[in-house]
Amino acid sequence: MTAEGFLEGRRLQLARGVLLQCIMGGYPPARFYGSDDGDLALVADPAQIHRLPWSDEPRAMAICDADELSGESSSLSTRGQLKAVIARYAAHGLAPVVATELEFFVLAPNTDPTQPFRPPVGLDGRREDGQSAFSVSSNNGLRPFFSEVYKCMAALGLPRDTFMHEMGVSQFEINLLHGDPLLLADQTFLFKHLLKEVALKHGLSVVCMAKPLAHTPGSSMHIHQSIVEIGSGKNVFTDSNGEPTAMFRHFIGGQQAGLADFTALFAPNVNSYQRLCHPYASPNNACWSHDNRAAGLRIPASSPAARRVENRLPGADANPYLAIAASLAAGLHGIEQELEPSAAIQGEFAVPDNLALPCTLHAALERLKRSQLARELFGSEFIEGYIASKTMELTSFFDEITPWERRVLAAQA
Repeated sequence: MTAEGFLEGRRLQLARGVLLQCIMGGYPPARFYGSDDGDLALVADPAQIHRLPWSDEPRAMAICDADELSGESSSLSTRGQLKAVIARYAAHGLAPVVATELEFFVLAPNTDPTQPFRPPVGLDGRREDGQSAFSVSSNNGLRPFFSEVYKCMAALGLPRDTFMHEMGVSQFEINLLHGDPLLLADQTFLFKHLLKEVALKHGLSVVCMAKPLAHTPGSSMHIHQSIVEIGSGKNVFTDSNGEPTAMFRHFIGGQQAGLADFTALFAPNVNSYQRLCHPYASPNNACWSHDNRAAGLRIPASSPAARRVENRLPGADANPYLAIAASLAAGLHGIEQELEPSAAIQGEFAVPDNLALPCTLHAALERLKRSQLARELFGSEFIEGYIASKTMELTSFFDEITPWERRVLAAQA
């Protein structure tokens, strides 16, 4: 839209079906978004209008809500779903607080998708070989890229906590500062967009797939969650003696009750499950533990005032609005129903059958399809439309034959 049109308040409308467009570009049948495929209004959030610092010509981006023309939020909007979850907390006098940890790979351009990704050539003229995890000089070869990333984050008002090189080859992680869930979802979305745009300027490719490289750790989007009282700001997970509260237990119980049903929301692509098949680095379970990274729900070591629950299931490919909404909705369900969690698990452990999660996109979609809880929390229109779109993507994947199949199976009798 032109700046003049935007400043005049001209309304931008969008067909409802676009919110269910699959990643290949197609659409599920119109019955999933209204047979008329009528319009929605895109309403800009005044707090999320940003001049894009990486653009050579003046450009701006406005994050919008997708509203029905009658004024209410569209049930197909993931940002709207997150706002609804936050409102349900507010009705209890509570406000969730979240932080996201996003991992990503900085790679060389990949012009032939039949070939594996490769790390880029750094300032020293070499490609990283995977020995730089947590090194203080690990991003030196990509210094011009990261310098512009930092400058663009500052220009967009994106506060960063820590940046580090992760375990994978040319894999990095950012921790965003904790705050309001909607703000953190917006910031996570903006940061991913920023990464890709700045990478293009530097002849690089940023990949937020869950598992872009074989034999290498995948990329997560861990979500840290706590809840405070509106007004006092007190963390309701901790009592006056510094001990865990019943609400803390119930929140974990709700997470455990919802993770299996919501796996397709946290792990939305076929590739997501490539990451989850390595259980330690990416735990595919609903166990909970104190400071044990093998558990899907980890309670990080912290002061009582900072007590929180880390959901380690979502991948970097997850929609931040939907992943945060699903995680918080499950926790609130546990609080409302006073659900008790299983016993905490420490050390090495075997995952009980009732706490194992779906391990393929097909299984996750089948679990979501059967979930009454998902329909209660997100509405049937959203859940059925989401399943329809993701089923199209899964079918498209199965229409192709992978190099592994040709390499390993072709010679079989």
